[in-house]
Amino acid sequence: MTARNRETQRGRRPRARRRTAQVLVGALAWTVTLVPALTAESPRAVIAATTSAVLAVLSDKDLSTDVKRSRVEEIVYERVDFDALSRLVLARGWNQLSEEQRGEFQREFKQNISATYGRGIDGYKNEQVTIIEDRQETRGDWTVRTKIVSHGPDDISVDYRLRETNGTWKIIDVIIEGVSLVSNYRSQFQEIMANGGIDRLLKLLREKNGRG
Repeated sequence: MTARNRETQRGRRPRARRRTAQVLVGALAWTVTLVPALTAESPRAVIAATTSAVLAVLSDKDLSTDVKRSRVEEIVYERVDFDALSRLVLARGWNQLSEEQRGEFQREFKQNISATYGRGIDGYKNEQVTIIEDRQETRGDWTVRTKIVSHGPDDISVDYRLRETNGTWKIIDVIIEGVSLVSNYRSQFQEIMANGGIDRLLKLLREKNGRG
């Protein structure tokens, strides 16, 4: 293999690992709806039980890609606290929005998240998930650290940040290989809003969601 080919392979590896993590992260959450009793349990128990369930689903060859994708969407809507996520992503910009703008942003953002984590659903290659540890954070939030054990040279770290809302633990951030979903979107959205405000951001989200 030439030096150029080696560089190309190294460049592809991080992207492939992120895609693998997104497949498992996105599919993980929808299985929570299959186990309603988990709402009263700890964040670690929720992640542990649902991980086992999602691995069974991803390996089920009887489920079509469309069915799996629709269930990913269900989990995103069910298990993510989009109100908290929207506030975290827009930071101070959230307070500058009208109620109508907040509602539209959340609708478009939900659809964008669903599409992002629904892509590549067939990319599961018998990876396994192991919980490393969990810890309480400030303001009562909780982090559950996991790793995706792949068949390649490296495992993939995925941390879930959860917050209890009305007695139910919901996801407010996902950190894949040290990259926070909240921080990533915040950086993108702040740059867009700095050059066109919320109207430009909403327009771009609508266009992106329209493309699927």
